[in-house]
Amino acid sequence: MLRAIELARHGMSGGAGGPFGSVVVKDGEILGEGWNRVLGTNDPTAHGEVTAIRDACGKLGHFSLEGCEIYTTGEPCPMCLGAIHWARISRIYYGFSIADAATVGFDDREFYRQFTLPNAERDIPCAPLASAEAKMLLGEYMSLPGRIAY
Repeated sequence: MLRAIELARHGMSGGAGGPFGSVVVKDGEILGEGWNRVLGTNDPTAHGEVTAIRDACGKLGHFSLEGCEIYTTGEPCPMCLGAIHWARISRIYYGFSIADAATVGFDDREFYRQFTLPNAERDIPCAPLASAEAKMLLGEYMSLPGRIAY
């Protein structure tokens, strides 16, 4: 966790982004490191957890981080939590909570609330379009030779 804090401090001091740093660890060894780079890269997805996951997967040459743990300065936002699940990370350790982060302007609570609403009631409406054509892709995907399930 102390390395994640160090990375967060490095990133925020350099103007890369907020106070968010992360490390991906397996069997006590750091496999990936990251810090918030939203401002430095103009990429709203460049959160500390996501950059650490990208680093670890790149080094391993694989999309799965099964058996790994992530140490992150802040409780993961919904996007990062989704990335952690997709990466198959086994455990999350965090320093400050979502409520703590909200006190300095990083308020994820509204995102979580929005996800509980029906699609049509969300601030950003969500509706199906060209469903039949899009569903054809599912069949095409399932018939791909050598398809790797993830």
